[in-house]
Amino acid sequence: MAITEKAKAYHEKMFPGHKSTMLITDPEFMERFDNFAFDEVVNQDDLDDSTRFKAILATLLGCQGLEEYRAMIPAVLNFGVTPVEIKEIVYQAVAYLGIGRVFPFLRATNEVLSALGVALPLAGQATTTMENRLEAGIQKQVDIFGAEMREFWRSGNEEKRHINHWLADNCFGDYYTRGGLNDAQREMITFCFLAAQGGCEPQLTSHAKANIRIGNDRSFLIKVVSQCLPFVGYPRSLNALRCVDDAAQSLE
Repeated sequence: MAITEKAKAYHEKMFPGHKSTMLITDPEFMERFDNFAFDEVVNQDDLDDSTRFKAILATLLGCQGLEEYRAMIPAVLNFGVTPVEIKEIVYQAVAYLGIGRVFPFLRATNEVLSALGVALPLAGQATTTMENRLEAGIQKQVDIFGAEMREFWRSGNEEKRHINHWLADNCFGDYYTRGGLNDAQREMITFCFLAAQGGCEPQLTSHAKANIRIGNDRSFLIKVVSQCLPFVGYPRSLNALRCVDDAAQSLE
């Protein structure tokens, strides 16, 4: 095998001392994948490792890559992602993927963190109450999407208006107001959830615009998609890049 020294070094930093059995069972595949994912891709741009791995975790949630997600938790801790940040990524995924798809990841997170000696539960990160979550959620929507979101929670026809209300009090009031991640990081992981699950291009374009609006510019989003490509594949990555371009053009 001709796995590059850079790929070997990066893999060793991710998984110190670990020798994959697939080096024995699938040597040709591992040569190409490791050289691509852990040399060519990680050296493509200057995205910092902590951001890269937050995006990868969110992408694995979005594409339902449970086994790879479980394997990645020890690795991301080696690159400065904290247990609180991991948990916040999982919690926020519920708003975009639903508990049916997220529950196995929450269980896996708890199992791996506990096995690594992390005491659970972690320190609480909630900043809202049931009484003020709507108001706080509306403000988060305004902060991220703009002043036109101020009255969005009560817009639309009567039969569907409650969904917009829930977007404000639940999606934003319950999750985006939590500590552990800032607004820019939360918008980045939302972008990754949507890109990885596919079929959400209108929402993906909207959140690409939101990312750009709060400082995660077009160049940054292209870097995020690039770093996640080995974990989600080309079709959804290309769709995400198209949405980024559409979002950027709409803001010109």
